[in-house]
Amino acid sequence: IMDFNSFMKSYADEIGGNYSEYDTTKSVIIVPLSDGRFQTVVGLVKNSEKFHGRLGIEFSSKVCEMQDKLDFKAMLEENARLCHSKLAINEGYIVVEASTFTDTATENLLREIIQEVAVQADEWEFKLTGLDVH
Repeated sequence: IMDFNSFMKSYADEIGGNYSEYDTTKSVIIVPLSDGRFQTVVGLVKNSEKFHGRLGIEFSSKVCEMQDKLDFKAMLEENARLCHSKLAINEGYIVVEASTFTDTATENLLREIIQEVAVQADEWEFKLTGLDVH
């Protein structure tokens, strides 16, 4: 596997985004989007039961705080249309997240995943709140 944080920094530079490293397994890119909007995407390398003992990379981006009045049916229907990512609830937030295995991930695949997570999270954030917070 490539050096994950080096890839994240390089990709942030490539797209004109901002990069922050938390530690050897976690980093963040603030992805510039259209209309002067931005979306924060967290990348985390981890080994968990979710990955059946394999090392994986999880990407996530917050959409908004979870509220009962949200249209969960529309979100589930959207999941069927997405390629890499899905809408989910995590720690009280609606998020867009995606994961892949490190041993099969290519840099192009990671670029696609980061962009899809950022774009979808931003679109849903705007649709649900009208804001550009996360």
